[in-house]
Amino acid sequence: SLCSPAFILNLCSTPYPTPSPPVGVVRLTLTVLPPSKEEEKQSSATLVCLASGGFPSNWKLGWKVGGSSTSSGVSNSLEVLGTNGHYSWSSTLSLSADQWKKTGSVSCEASLSGQSPVTQTLDPDGCSE
Repeated sequence: SLCSPAFILNLCSTPYPTPSPPVGVVRLTLTVLPPSKEEEKQSSATLVCLASGGFPSNWKLGWKVGGSSTSSGVSNSLEVLGTNGHYSWSSTLSLSADQWKKTGSVSCEASLSGQSPVTQTLDPDGCSE
């Protein structure tokens, strides 16, 4: 019931508990950043995929261009351990401006064995600002 001590305790317990290392798998959050307009004028396009809040540290970041996996032009950073025991990474994908304009869509995917992958897609048409 709403008046049970456990409920009240949950409601009133501090929202920021002391960080303890996560147990099990924590799904990370992906953010894909499009190339800058300035860069596109230089006829190249660099996309960045930021992955944050994952655990353990062996999530793998990968890219799909137009629906198919690509490894060319990909550079992955080392993981960074955050104060809360979660890891963050980034991956960059370098394309030519032509490839970027023609691709249709670019996705960043984080995978971990035994887990369904986390995917974030960037649609070039949606980035015309």
